[in-house]
Amino acid sequence: MKTGLKNAGMIGAMVVSWSIYYAVSKLIVGATGSPLLAGFLLRSAALIFLTAQLLLDGSFKRLFHQGKAAVILVVIGVFGFLLDLFANLGYAHGSLSTGTALLKTDVLMVNLVTVALYRRRLYLSDWIGTLVMLFGVLLVLGVDFGGMRFNLSDLFFILSAACVTANAFIIKAAQERYHEDADMISYYNNAVVLLLFGASAALSGDLRLPSADTIRGFWPLVLLGGLAQTGIYFFYYRNLRRHEVWIVKLYLLLMPIVSCFIGVFFLGEELTVKKAAGILVVLLGAAVILLRAKLHREESGARQTEKN
Repeated sequence: MKTGLKNAGMIGAMVVSWSIYYAVSKLIVGATGSPLLAGFLLRSAALIFLTAQLLLDGSFKRLFHQGKAAVILVVIGVFGFLLDLFANLGYAHGSLSTGTALLKTDVLMVNLVTVALYRRRLYLSDWIGTLVMLFGVLLVLGVDFGGMRFNLSDLFFILSAACVTANAFIIKAAQERYHEDADMISYYNNAVVLLLFGASAALSGDLRLPSADTIRGFWPLVLLGGLAQTGIYFFYYRNLRRHEVWIVKLYLLLMPIVSCFIGVFFLGEELTVKKAAGILVVLLGAAVILLRAKLHREESGARQTEKN
C-alpha cells in the first residue's frame, strides 16, 4: 500500500513539475522574445537549485569522478538540447497544429522501441489506451485537425520526438548499465543544455540581460521555472528507474490536463467544451492502461501454467 502511494506521489509530482515548467517557459519566452534566452535563463536558475541539492546531501564532489560514464552523461545533455532546438525550428517554419501533433508521436515511438528492441509485450489494449490518450491530449491542446498540413519543415518535429524517445532510453541505460543516480544525470544534463543554450543565444545575438518589467514578477518566475525544471529532473529520472519507459511516457500524457487547469486558474484561459471532452478522453485511455493487469490476468496465468 505504501509503495503504491509513493509511486503515485512520484508520478503526480513529475506531471505537476512538468506542467508548471511549460507554463512558466511559455511566459518567459513571450517576455524575452527568444526561446534561446529563455532556455538559458531557466537552466541557469535550475543550476542554482541543483547545486544546492548536491551540496546539502554531500555528493557535489562526485561530479568530478564520473570516469567513462561522463560520456553518456554529456550525450544525454546533447539530446536534451537537440529536442528543444528541433522543436523550435519546426515552430519557426511549420504549422502549430501539425507540430503539436507530431511532437506527441514520441509516445508511439517509445512503444515501438519497447516492442522491437526490448522485446516487451504490449497488448492490444495497451495500444488502444495509448491512441485514445493521445487523441484526448490533442483535443486538450486545441489542435486544429482540419488545418493540419504537412510541410518539409515539419520533419523537425519528428526529429524532436525522436530525440525525446532516444534520450529516455539513454537515461535508463545510464541508470542500469553505468549505475548512475538521478542527481548526477540531472546535473550533467542541465549543465550541457545550459552551455549549448548560452552558446546558441550568443551566436544569434540574443544573449542579453532582459528587461524585467516586461511581465510582472519576471525574476521570481524564472526562479519558479528553474525549481520546476529541478523537479522534472528529480521525479522523471527516478520514475524511469522504477518503471518501464513506455509507462512513464503514458503518465506524461496527463500533463496537458494539469497545464490546462493552470491556464484556467492562473493565466485567464478558458476551459472550452473541446478541452473538457479531451480531458475525459485522456482519462478513459488511462483507465484502459491501468486495468491491463485485470484485463489480461487469465492470459498471463495461462502462459505461467505452460511454463510450469
